[in-house]
Amino acid sequence: MKKLIIAALLLVGMTSFAQQGNKTDKRQGRAEMEKFTPEQRNELMLKKMTLHLDLSAKQQAQMKSIIAEKSAKREAMMKARKDNREKPSRDERFAMKSKMMDEQIAMKAKMKNILSAEQFEKWDAMKAKHHKKRGMHNRKGMQDKNKKEEMKK
Repeated sequence: MKKLIIAALLLVGMTSFAQQGNKTDKRQGRAEMEKFTPEQRNELMLKKMTLHLDLSAKQQAQMKSIIAEKSAKREAMMKARKDNREKPSRDERFAMKSKMMDEQIAMKAKMKNILSAEQFEKWDAMKAKHHKKRGMHNRKGMQDKNKKEEMKK
């Protein structure tokens, strides 16, 4: 009976270590991506889009400027968020979300002008898949956060 309990504890312990290893691998990949300069990240994004959407040279040139513009906006927004530690009010959050939605609408219109109909469909599907994947990570993160808060109580 004791051997069975010890074996079960070892099995549980080993599986928990295996799961932690997977999480650190993902974090290391993200940390390596953050080590790249903004120009390098932009270039990698452009190459990824070229690979998936089969962009022409003209399309690549147009996308390069759009990616650089979007990256600069994102960097500025992240810096502003880090500088301002206060939680935004409801009206400020609404304004931020409204601005973000306007930018997404503008981005979609730009992409429609640059890409062919088939490429646009692929881009839209790729974007939806990324959004869904990101949403799953956010939900999991919230679940983990809620569990930690419950444990503190």
